[in-house]
Amino acid sequence: MSLEKEYLTYPGNGVYTVKTAEEKKLKVLKKLYNTDDFENAEKAWKESFNRFEESSVCILGAPSDVGAGIVRGSNWGPLAIREKIQNKYFDLGDIKVIPHLIHDDYLSEKSMHHFQKVNYDGKNHPVSALSILEKVSSDFFKNHQDKFLLTLGGDHSISRPLSESFLDNFSDIGVLHFDAHTDLMDERLGVEHCFATWAYHCAKKLDNPKKMIQVGIRSSGKEKAYWEDLVGLTQFWSEDVKKLGPHEISSRIVKQYKSLGVKKLYLSFDIDAFDKSIASATGTPEENGLLIEETLEILRLVTKEIPIKAADLVEVAPFISYDENQTDSISKTLKSAMSIVNFLFNHWNK
Repeated sequence: MSLEKEYLTYPGNGVYTVKTAEEKKLKVLKKLYNTDDFENAEKAWKESFNRFEESSVCILGAPSDVGAGIVRGSNWGPLAIREKIQNKYFDLGDIKVIPHLIHDDYLSEKSMHHFQKVNYDGKNHPVSALSILEKVSSDFFKNHQDKFLLTLGGDHSISRPLSESFLDNFSDIGVLHFDAHTDLMDERLGVEHCFATWAYHCAKKLDNPKKMIQVGIRSSGKEKAYWEDLVGLTQFWSEDVKKLGPHEISSRIVKQYKSLGVKKLYLSFDIDAFDKSIASATGTPEENGLLIEETLEILRLVTKEIPIKAADLVEVAPFISYDENQTDSISKTLKSAMSIVNFLFNHWNK
């Protein structure tokens, strides 16, 4: 397997804790490796790579919320989603996250050397979450093009290294982005690498920005025309889906992609694309969003024509709730998240 496991750790351990949420981590490790001991789990995780070639579907945890916006908490998303997954897949584990670092671009040479010394015995390795993800995803897409990858976030900043690594290693690519927000700022408060900027930079990297299509937008300080003119991509806001219906929306998406020669897709799915009533355990839940049935119908119809090759699911924050009934809020959000996970696994296992 051509993947540098030194950047990875066993599932759940990407969120560094000493005792906090220990029982939640052990629950997942018991499910994956039939052990309730961290040392044995790490050993079993390393040994599992001997079976890597047997599976075509892989998941990766990117439990970083340092690139988030108003509210953090999506670093626990990968663990919560893993608890619910029943499908067969290969778990690559989590990227190692130092929860204060987003990208190596923002570190001084002195800081880099110190973090490398503490975490990698002085080896010249990336240390920040997005920089590590750049390395891991690039290695994966370069060396394992026959496999499918679902990355569980984490905040939406993780989609930049993932989508750009994908674009670097595949051709005839389109990017399909579900979200309540555009994420089309070139920078936010001077910061280029964050949740609000990834789609802008991804669109700029495409040979034609029309190869990026956004679905579910409804929370924006600007009108649709502003973003479409500024970046050159295409948007279908949530109100468009309600007005035109999933069949017409999917038909337009497929027609546009085919006219541009797109033959495979990268899917980035922010859980807040769903309506607040079914996805409130997230940093910025929004009303008047998509419902599960219409979302799955769009995905089903689009992927009948153009397959998804890799995807990320982000912004699930299981410890956050804006509702009085926190348990119900989390349960509904995870149900919504699992609708996307199960769709992808069924799509990839056909």
